[in-house]
Amino acid sequence: MEKRSLFYPLDQEDLTTLRLQYDWKTGNVFLQASKDWDPDLDWSKYNHDFYVESIKTHNAKFLNDVETRAMFEKYGLTDYLEEFIDLLRQGKHFGIDCFYHKGFDIKYLGNMHNRKRGINNTRHGVMKGGIRRHEKDENELDIIIDGLNLGRAMSFKNIAGELPVGGCKSCVIMDELDLTDMNVCGFLGFCLDEIRCSTGPDMGFPPAMTDVMKENGFSVQYTCGPRGPLGSSGPPTAYGVFISLEQAVRFLNGSEDMTGMSFAVQGLGEVGAAMVGCIAKFVKNPKIYVADINQQRVDEIVAKYKEQGIDISPASTDEILYLDVDVVSPCAMGAVLNEESIPKLNCKIIWGSANNQIKASSVEEECRLAKVIADRGILFQTDWWHNTAGVMFGYEEYKYQKDASLERTYADIKRVLPKNTWENLNKAKELGITPTESAYKTCNDELYGA
Repeated sequence: MEKRSLFYPLDQEDLTTLRLQYDWKTGNVFLQASKDWDPDLDWSKYNHDFYVESIKTHNAKFLNDVETRAMFEKYGLTDYLEEFIDLLRQGKHFGIDCFYHKGFDIKYLGNMHNRKRGINNTRHGVMKGGIRRHEKDENELDIIIDGLNLGRAMSFKNIAGELPVGGCKSCVIMDELDLTDMNVCGFLGFCLDEIRCSTGPDMGFPPAMTDVMKENGFSVQYTCGPRGPLGSSGPPTAYGVFISLEQAVRFLNGSEDMTGMSFAVQGLGEVGAAMVGCIAKFVKNPKIYVADINQQRVDEIVAKYKEQGIDISPASTDEILYLDVDVVSPCAMGAVLNEESIPKLNCKIIWGSANNQIKASSVEEECRLAKVIADRGILFQTDWWHNTAGVMFGYEEYKYQKDASLERTYADIKRVLPKNTWENLNKAKELGITPTESAYKTCNDELYGA
């Protein structure tokens, strides 16, 4: 194992768990390390023969704050530990729970941002946010920075979606998940239950993971599986982005009418492809450009809509963001808007589903670059304020389980997203700030105000 890792001391001391917690009100930081289960525990029996609260070892170990810090000092990792503590301070994050299974070689990071909206919601899940897998050769610091940023965005997404849950993001460093391995699946179910989060599979995990978790009784906190009551979250996610885009067009042009407008959609995954579908269905005479790293996917989408009489053309992944169009819609990886890319933009609106579209390691940096975008005369709103239909979709399933309603979900999306986008754009104009800064102000006032 790489020595410069939060998990290295756990590995060396035969421990399973590390908790880093931060209290933004007092500035206090608390660390705790422990051995919570035996290495040969049969996780396929999780939530059948034993539960989160069960005793999972008769050889438990517990290290308090002082002892945990001394452990990191022992392995020359004090400075590395302080980097993460500083990240918690900067983002006012609740903390990170780390679970390490040495036999499976799984490192689970529960990046918890804020629980305020989830307290007293009468449900187990006080937070909601996706779970994504990372390869073992990826840089741990980068993984955690991304996870913390996404966890913070989930707090704000849940506010934007008017959901009674806080924000969290689970990042798991492991090999590709074998859905027939009940031992590993049970362990992942336990980790999620332990941090009291509801989730849906994100990058690196198959949607069928949810079905396995539920059908084998490992955790009801997973949502958005193929055999779930609502189906895929891609279409409602894209629909939410699209109807909020209508409000951006209305704000800019005085009307929601997008007849004849041009669009550049970057990324043709589940949401990106559905975004193209929304444009094709609801916009009269659009011009659409599409790009994806999977050329076969591009060819399929172009052929599909050309048959419907839509003016659609492929573009290269290198040029898609810089086309002279009305709307650029990033629907793939985040961090595409940075110091190098922003000066080359030629659009009027940037509006997509990609998470963390601005490349930034802090809110201050994100707001600064949003101002650079605004100064170029481009309307942009941080993605998490309008890319919330997916989490609303997941919460509907989490709340109602088999009685979840697609009709009710779409009604909530139509009720919430256009209204909140319109209010945010006008609030930003009134305050003389960018829509991104306005969205952060709204959330920070709720989470950290008196």
